[in-house]
Amino acid sequence: MHFYRSPSRAWILEFRPFGIVIGLIFFSIQLQTASAEWKRHVVFEGASNQTAIAGDFTKDGRPDVITSAGGKTRLFVAPDWKEIILDDTDGYRFIHSETWDIDGDGDLDYIGARYQPGLIVWLEQPDDPLNDKWLLRIISEDLNGIHGVIQGDVDGDGRLDILGTSAQPVKTKYPESLVWLRAPANPKSKTRWDAYSFADRDAPGLTHYLGFGDVNGDGRPDAASGAKGKPSPNGNYFAWWEAGKDPREVWKKHMIAEGQIGATNVHPADVNRDDKVDFVASRGHGQGVVWFEAPEWKEHGIHPTLKEPHSLLVTDMDGDGDLDAATCAFGDKEAWWFENDGHGRFMNHLVTTNQEAYDIRAFDMDLDGDLDLLIGGRGSNNVVWCENPRL
Repeated sequence: MHFYRSPSRAWILEFRPFGIVIGLIFFSIQLQTASAEWKRHVVFEGASNQTAIAGDFTKDGRPDVITSAGGKTRLFVAPDWKEIILDDTDGYRFIHSETWDIDGDGDLDYIGARYQPGLIVWLEQPDDPLNDKWLLRIISEDLNGIHGVIQGDVDGDGRLDILGTSAQPVKTKYPESLVWLRAPANPKSKTRWDAYSFADRDAPGLTHYLGFGDVNGDGRPDAASGAKGKPSPNGNYFAWWEAGKDPREVWKKHMIAEGQIGATNVHPADVNRDDKVDFVASRGHGQGVVWFEAPEWKEHGIHPTLKEPHSLLVTDMDGDGDLDAATCAFGDKEAWWFENDGHGRFMNHLVTTNQEAYDIRAFDMDLDGDLDLLIGGRGSNNVVWCENPRL
């Protein structure tokens, strides 16, 4: 009698009485498929990329890519991925990014965040994005240890704002805090955006990425984050912060789960369609993708053995009306998407192997009506997109 692990990663117990093999299969918590890997398209190779984001940055109807690689902000123009350097300021190596039409002129602008010393900037898309200079403006230099930024209308004024982590305990105006930055009515005339620390010295342990959404159903958007711990002794948790009537005041902290070694990502989502907001999370400096069921935050495994799933997105990948998830794990060098059956049971699909990442985004890269995956390869020194086989 012995155990072995099959190619599908199920554990199999074999009995061999009188030379006859009887197999009993014990599947791991996560369900998996044997489907083929997605076709991979290379956008760029040759430098580490901690963040990459897609959008129509050239106003021709096709999705382009902006990444921060080798200390330069680079635009890659579809379909041939012609490279245009948007900014090569020394030391502007961005760890995370966002994009939207910040100045309301009908085209996409770019937001980049540097980890340390902390810096958030935006680049204004010019009339001729292929030839004219993209003007860089500083949003904030007051946060430090900015690992994640996310967009959202925090104050309900109809303009998107920025939320960011300020994880470092020293050399910062906002130590071990979470901060939102209010988008000004005229962002071209505002030299710095107004900042409000909603987790004021209340987010220790090197927080990483942010989730955003109305968790408690009061009509006000809340925020969540994961803190990885090492080298800080105060991390290894997922938590959410409840916004009050005045979002400029400090928000109330609620713990989701402690003892989460290497916690990094957490997103609010109604996973099982019971009209309660759950959380999907990953331990990007540990192992495992999980979800926490409201209201008691019971933990369920999605892919509990995946090593260092540092990136995480939650969206309807297959268009069936429920929320799925995807990640690229830099430890296992594998990208996966997790198909939700609508009740919180997941079928796990391998997307690609031998690919490292800090960042993953879902975007229809080939304009065929489904979501593909864009991956910024930190250790892989590349940017790739993986083509959805129209599942």
